[in-house]
Amino acid sequence: MMAQKLWDKGKATDAEIEKFTVGRDREMDVYLAKYDVLGSMAHIKMLSTIDLIGKDELPLLLAELKNIYKLAEEGEFVIEDGVEDVHSQVELMLTRKLGDLGKKIHSGRSRNDQVLLDMKLYSRDQIKIIAQDTLKLFNILIHQSEEHKNILMPGYTHLQIAMPSSFGLWFGAYAESLADDMEVLLAAWKITNRNPLGSAAGYGSSFPLNRQMTTDLLGFDSMDYNVVYAQMGRGKMEKTVAFAMASIAATISKMAFDACMFTSQNFGFIKLPDECTTGSSIMPHKKNPDVFELTRAKCNKIQTLPQQIMMIMNNLPSGYFRDLQIIKEIFIPSFEELRDCLKMTCHIMSEIKVKEDILDDKKYDYIFSVEEVNRLAKNGMPFRDAYKKVGLDIENGNFVPNKDIHHTHEGSTGNLCNDKISLLMQNTMDSFTFKKVNDAEKKLIDNK
Repeated sequence: MMAQKLWDKGKATDAEIEKFTVGRDREMDVYLAKYDVLGSMAHIKMLSTIDLIGKDELPLLLAELKNIYKLAEEGEFVIEDGVEDVHSQVELMLTRKLGDLGKKIHSGRSRNDQVLLDMKLYSRDQIKIIAQDTLKLFNILIHQSEEHKNILMPGYTHLQIAMPSSFGLWFGAYAESLADDMEVLLAAWKITNRNPLGSAAGYGSSFPLNRQMTTDLLGFDSMDYNVVYAQMGRGKMEKTVAFAMASIAATISKMAFDACMFTSQNFGFIKLPDECTTGSSIMPHKKNPDVFELTRAKCNKIQTLPQQIMMIMNNLPSGYFRDLQIIKEIFIPSFEELRDCLKMTCHIMSEIKVKEDILDDKKYDYIFSVEEVNRLAKNGMPFRDAYKKVGLDIENGNFVPNKDIHHTHEGSTGNLCNDKISLLMQNTMDSFTFKKVNDAEKKLIDNK
């Protein structure tokens, strides 16, 4: 059986036009194959309840779709030459095996709501992986914060030594940043986990579709109710997820910058595992933090993703436009890039070594000046007078630091509040409906 396009009416398309309009869809759509099958399973189950697919036909279609799903799971699903996209390939494979029965699955839907659905199913799967990987990094940072909470280091403003900090604060700061990033990812999950199926080309269908049924079968929290808005969600969902990914990437990028700076000989605060560094072709002493440099660059690239998506979709009115196809090309690969960065950062941050006697160096003596000002103020001297006195002592070379510091307020060196930060993260993680989605997908695949 020859491959046909779902929209084919018997007139050939110019080969160059077809190449241009298909673009990288065949390459990108392979990622969507198993999700396209899941959507088709839910759709035909619904169609059978409104008599568009016979009760005797449904088991045949479901069994063959399960075979295609297995191919996709095992990485053996291929979009053949001459086949435009994943939707066409799945329908072609069904029709080859089941004849005209395979052509029935498209009733009541359009490629528009198919790709909307595929992208949402794919994205929520990727969000789950990103959330789990982010949680893993979070736990490593919290552990390192507790492990090194009593080891002091300089704090900086304007890259000038400022006040005493600690490795407990440094590791913990990035952990709490990830806790906030997870809140953004949760918002993206909530927007992603709504069902667009049944919106068809963006204006609904004259078939009496049961959209609540497909919503439940696919484990969505709710549906995109208004069919026009469902189509308007193309690009908006991707942009929202991209902002969440960019938020995580920004945290990792900043941490990577710190790590590159702190590992240099001018600072020497931390040491990366030798196996995580690279050398120079001419300088035998070099141990370069290439992993963190590449992580920084990749994460900065991910931070451009929302703007790229925005510029593709920004001036489009309601309804579907082919412009939106291009979003796949930049959106789908970004998940793997962020996962790679999370994986590398987890590996290095779990093995990193910190220097314990940094503040013994006299060049850091002045970071204790605020401690002296506060001590004088606590003993009754007006703060502004204490500030002036310590400033004059420094200027005249008379300042002697007291390095015994005691910070007790919430979030300070002596009271990191890591338990509270962990609770923030846990509460956010508990708000994801991952189990509901997993259970629904498993039930659908197992045809229970």
